[in-house]
Amino acid sequence: MDSIAKASGCGDVGVLVLDYGSQYTHLITRRIRQLSVFTLCISGTSSLSFIAEHKPRVVILSGGPHSVHVDGAPSFPDGFIRYAEENGVYVLGICYGMQLIVQKLGGEVAIGKKQEYGKMEISVEEECGLYGPEALCGTQTVWMSHGDEVVKLPEGFTVVARSLQGSVAAIENHSRRFYGLQYHPEVTHSPQGMETLRHFLFDVCGVTANWKMQDRLEEEIKSIKRTVGPDEHVICALSGGVDSAVAATLVHKAIGDRLHCVFVDNGLLRYKERERVMSTFESNLHLPVTCIDATDQFLSKLRGVKDPECKRKIIGREFICIFDDFAQELEKKLGKKPAFLVQGTLYPDVIESCPPPGSGTTHSHTIKSHHNVGGLPKDMKLELIEPLKLFFKDEVRKLGSILNVPESFLKRHPFPGPGLAVRVLGDVTEGNALEILRQVDEIFIQSIKDAGLYDSIWQAFAVFLPVQSVGVQGDQRTHSHVVVLRAITSEDGMTADWYYFDHKFLVDVVRKICNNVRGVNRVCQDITSKPPATVEWE
Repeated sequence: MDSIAKASGCGDVGVLVLDYGSQYTHLITRRIRQLSVFTLCISGTSSLSFIAEHKPRVVILSGGPHSVHVDGAPSFPDGFIRYAEENGVYVLGICYGMQLIVQKLGGEVAIGKKQEYGKMEISVEEECGLYGPEALCGTQTVWMSHGDEVVKLPEGFTVVARSLQGSVAAIENHSRRFYGLQYHPEVTHSPQGMETLRHFLFDVCGVTANWKMQDRLEEEIKSIKRTVGPDEHVICALSGGVDSAVAATLVHKAIGDRLHCVFVDNGLLRYKERERVMSTFESNLHLPVTCIDATDQFLSKLRGVKDPECKRKIIGREFICIFDDFAQELEKKLGKKPAFLVQGTLYPDVIESCPPPGSGTTHSHTIKSHHNVGGLPKDMKLELIEPLKLFFKDEVRKLGSILNVPESFLKRHPFPGPGLAVRVLGDVTEGNALEILRQVDEIFIQSIKDAGLYDSIWQAFAVFLPVQSVGVQGDQRTHSHVVVLRAITSEDGMTADWYYFDHKFLVDVVRKICNNVRGVNRVCQDITSKPPATVEWE
């Protein structure tokens, strides 16, 4: 994640989040951006010089799955406390981050006698920097997730809130500008958490809400112009999704006709996706696009491959091979070979592909290698331009709106770069799995549109399982395939809940699938949130 943070230019950052592996760390970043404060997330074990380069007004130490009293527990760099105090930096520790502050400043953290997980009540005991006067002597519901607890405060610190079980819930040392919350204010399960963050950032730290999307757009355009020389050409990989379309429009605004877009049909697209996407590019986005049919190339390399990480990396590698070939063809035409490749990588892609501290590597466990991040070959000949890699999905849609990308296109559900390869579990070339999945997915999505639900759902799709089940169709025993329907609601794709369909809707969809798709006799619904599941199945 450090390399991504460097892309910001390491200028002044309102809030810098040091990531210690919490599943909610990204939400801290997202929530503070919602308050119009530019926020970046970097590794919790980043060097002091790298932290100082960002010139943060506030540093937030995230939660994490570790215990501060265990050898090897991740921590901020030596000299961080002195740096914060000498430079007037406010420090807020959340969960593990609070315990880190306590331990490093001379307090004590131990295994809790009463572990607290889930929704808990806390009581604010005195007026302080973390809470405004309206919170004094009141209770509020918060989301706890800790097994350790603070048993001795560092000198000069005060307990300002406790759980109803008596555990320390919030601490502060106002004169040294160090604060701590044992709970997670960033999650929706802490209803007053956003107000706590708002009060802390604006009323206590004096942060200014001056981060505007228009400003970020102009900065990205300037950055692209600095990166791409006046005579250089750029290739843009269009997937048909919102991210790559906005990225292409942004780069086109910066360099004009020196952008050359390519759409690759890798044989892993949805029903009639190629025809629909090319029509949209030509009639709505007015981008010059070359379409390449590479179905055989991709499927031949994927034959027999079942491991999802292997599939992602094979697909990433083949994409780059095609882009290299496309660049060589352009060289013949232009007399100069393009040196850059644009991709629509987003901040969540980076966070999920670059693990945070604590696993024995530099960071924690990789959730998945995104095809734009962990799936790219190290020897690729084109230099990457990723103008959206500091943005969340809803921010990309706002950028697209400013760039006049049609609203109908901006509202399209996300579609993964590896395509249906991560929605067919196992070997994508086995039998007619891809064709079955395309038909099921088309029925499901069209039914959602017909019911007027499409814009209420973040993402919906079908999944093909590598199993068969016994059924009865036409008075005959069948042994056919099983498919799964998944629909979620979300703000940024980093956390999600499953969408609650009306019973009648589900009955109608299942009937349409089983009556119209040969080879399917069982339809399931995925009702798992994220976490514990990811959005995609692979």
